Amino acid sequence: MTLTFKVLSGEAITDALDDLARLRIAVFAEWPYLYDGDMDYERKYVATYRDAEEAILVAATDGDRIVGVATGTPMEDHADDFAAPFAATGIPLTEIFYCAESVLLPEYRGQGAGHAFFDAREAKARALGRKYAAFCGVMRPADHPDRPEGYRPLDAFWTKRGYRKLDGVVARFRWKDHRDTEQTEKPLQFWMREL
Repeated sequence: MTLTFKVLSGEAITDALDDLARLRIAVFAEWPYLYDGDMDYERKYVATYRDAEEAILVAATDGDRIVGVATGTPMEDHADDFAAPFAATGIPLTEIFYCAESVLLPEYRGQGAGHAFFDAREAKARALGRKYAAFCGVMRPADHPDRPEGYRPLDAFWTKRGYRKLDGVVARFRWKDHRDTEQTEKPLQFWMREL
């Protein structure tokens, strides 16, 4: 299983959107997201990357098969969702590049995809003249009944890459967890680094 990485933009993103949708459903079904997704919603959501002029999609491939994807766009493409959490920072959204999804099938982890995903998105951010790169991750209680035994959060990896938690900068999104009948709100902690 040898991974190769391709940076896609423009029309090439369109060809990878169904793979991104499937990977989001599969990977985000795991802890800590526990997301109960469906293709109809996902196809609508991932179309935003096709429509965003400065979006990037980094595909991790095994041969011709896409087994992982990372995405990113200028933060103002997500202004409606993220303007409020960032308002207190005093940092204009136009200075931030948003590193959105990083999804990779479990059997391909530990081969450097995390670094490749961040390297490509941070390079895109610099090329666009952005001062910061940011992402967010779901916050779950330590005693959550679905937390796997021995789970290791990615905090140490993110910290080594220069990211720091932004105190009080928390987005809130709704989705349906597995076994739930309705969507519930989840907090997502923002992390950011200067480029």
